[in-house]
Amino acid sequence: MKKLINDPRRVVREMLEGVVDLNPAIALLDSEDVVIRADLPEPAHRTVAVLSGGGAGHEPAHAGYVGAGMLHAAVSGDVFTSPSVDAVFAAIRAVGGPRGVVLIVKNYTGDRLNFGLAAEMARAAGIPVEIVIVADDVALRETVPADRRRGIAGTVLVHKVAGALAESGASVHDVAMGARAAAAALGTMGVALGACTVPAAGTPGFTLGDDEIELGLGIHGEQGVQRSAMRPADALVDTILEAIAADRGLKPGARVALMVNGLGGTPPMELSIVARHALAWLRAHGMQVERAWCGTFLSALEMPGCSLSVLPVDDARLALLDAPTTVQAWGGRGTVPQARVVRPAPGAAEQAPHARSTDRSGPAVLAGAVACADALAAAERRLTELDSAAGDGDLGISMVRGGTAIRGLTAAEDAASTLAEVAGALRRAIAGSSGPFYAVGILRAAAVLAAAGTVDASAWAEAFEQAAEAVSDMGGAKVGDCTMLDALVPAAQAFRGAVGRGASLKEALAACATAAETGAAATAQMRPRLGRGSYLGDRALGVEDPGAVAVAIWVRALAG
Repeated sequence: MKKLINDPRRVVREMLEGVVDLNPAIALLDSEDVVIRADLPEPAHRTVAVLSGGGAGHEPAHAGYVGAGMLHAAVSGDVFTSPSVDAVFAAIRAVGGPRGVVLIVKNYTGDRLNFGLAAEMARAAGIPVEIVIVADDVALRETVPADRRRGIAGTVLVHKVAGALAESGASVHDVAMGARAAAAALGTMGVALGACTVPAAGTPGFTLGDDEIELGLGIHGEQGVQRSAMRPADALVDTILEAIAADRGLKPGARVALMVNGLGGTPPMELSIVARHALAWLRAHGMQVERAWCGTFLSALEMPGCSLSVLPVDDARLALLDAPTTVQAWGGRGTVPQARVVRPAPGAAEQAPHARSTDRSGPAVLAGAVACADALAAAERRLTELDSAAGDGDLGISMVRGGTAIRGLTAAEDAASTLAEVAGALRRAIAGSSGPFYAVGILRAAAVLAAAGTVDASAWAEAFEQAAEAVSDMGGAKVGDCTMLDALVPAAQAFRGAVGRGASLKEALAACATAAETGAAATAQMRPRLGRGSYLGDRALGVEDPGAVAVAIWVRALAG
């Protein structure tokens, strides 16, 4: 287990101390793991207080939702463990007043017992208390009765509804009724790509194969209701939303709010991909998505995966979701366009070099470029592995994208114009550094050929050398820096030398390919001076530069 913690027995307290240290609007009780609003007036002047909580490990829930417009207090137990009765009772007494307290409780036995007993103690002490149970997990619809379903991430939406009602001055009865209505309408379902590790346990809660997922899991590191093969994100969204819509009776014309929630180990990139299809699915089924939020709202430590929550709304409930709050963990107003906004990108006219000769070798040049693309595509896995060792791992897929763009081209009549089209295609298709490097080199070569009186072997030799020089000029690298130039420059020099000795084109290309491969192999003993590999220092030794290897691959493809 590797976690940024000190003592597993103190993770909750130290986490809450950090949360409070970062937010002047909240405070921590000295003897209980309870976070409260720091701006509370005297009890006689308080509105209805909204309180929630549960085990730790769900951050930013629950302490992250303490603030004006949402919770007045949050009670934390140990990781994935219900808080004690005394902690809940202390929270009620700390924030409650004559107008009462509403407890929002997720439907787990420990939470219901401890919050329920604390509520009885508070009522005996003269504090009006209402309990709202959230049981939004539709994955259990065929397993347990509705009143025994788990409460999961949709609880955050109930926090918002209840908090807004309390802030408006509503009575304890009305706050509870509004929260119960939201909880009853709400549906949530999740999917996990892996397990999480409870600090006190030190090992993951379950094990999944590389191609397995858990559908319909809870929020405590437990397994789901079904283990399944991994599927694309869109297919998983379909499965989840079909279950929610069927269980909640959502029909065309329904107005809904959507929450896409990360379980702790899912990057924003993946959550956005999920949100994209979730919005499309709801709209394709005739529903009007009034609000949508995407982020990590209620997690399960570092678990990779997500959940989707759908809450039917009307104008009144929408106003509660829109009501202001100072809580930073809340995702803002959640307004979304009713359709994706796409505008045309401004086009740029390609400046193809003007060929001065009667050269007609354009089709042959494109055929050679396609051969290079095929060879690089075949080497995608090797290039990805090399680039992952010393970079960001995107070279293989970048070369594949470039090859796809090349195959979509139609050759111009002459070599120079064809090369210019290849350069433009690579520039548009390949992001990062590879696209610009290849584009500038090929454009320089095209300019040399366009200016040549005759496009012969000598012209190609000059174009090759000028291309390598252009790459060096733009990137600032030179031979010996452990870059693509360590294969490109020796290849260009070998080609020039062979042509000068009167070798045939086939012989010159063979010499060129051997020089590129030798240069690429030599990079394994070089200490990178530029690029991401330079950040690794001596740790990069022993690994060939992926850019140099890519050069060797396509040069060998040209040699045949």
